[in-house]
Amino acid sequence: MLSDLITKLLLVFFGYAYPAFECFKAVENHPYNNQQLRFWCHYWIIVTAITVVERFGYFSSWLPMYGEAKLAFLVYLWFPKTKGSDVVYEVFLRPLVMQYEPDMEERFRNLRAKSGELLQFYLQNFTEKGHVLFLDCLRHMVSTRPLAPRTETEGILQQSADAVRNPAILFKLRLTAEEVEEDAVVAESLKWRRRFL
Repeated sequence: MLSDLITKLLLVFFGYAYPAFECFKAVENHPYNNQQLRFWCHYWIIVTAITVVERFGYFSSWLPMYGEAKLAFLVYLWFPKTKGSDVVYEVFLRPLVMQYEPDMEERFRNLRAKSGELLQFYLQNFTEKGHVLFLDCLRHMVSTRPLAPRTETEGILQQSADAVRNPAILFKLRLTAEEVEEDAVVAESLKWRRRFL
């Protein structure tokens, strides 16, 4: 238990914090050292690939000493004498990504194009469902009110409930015949929609 905590702390420091600081120094170094920037880009691409694989593969939590092996691998990637990120990127990751890059690019483009439509669809459906649920809750609260108010406070609450059920009581609106007919059509369409939802 304590060893897991120590491993996680070391992993955060040596796998993320220290490399992030070194990457920051490389970015802020003027004039830019393109080789150094490329090295840190390789490192973060590999770390991202590892993180994505870990999120979809739950086997990593079952492997003994996985945290320690990951820590050693991340240190190998950035250690100045080994410069493992260049080796891993050029030998393993780059050929793999280059092989599937056109397919990945096409899928990301489709996802980008459909994401707006998908977001609009979910927002519209969730707002409609939320509106219906809110109105159902209000109807339930109004339908469970007592028949005769016993106190002044209950009388005020009953008037509020009546106003929720029939807003015309609250606002004393005068509607034209066309507006009444339009409201009836809208109310009928809402009833029809609720039957099928």
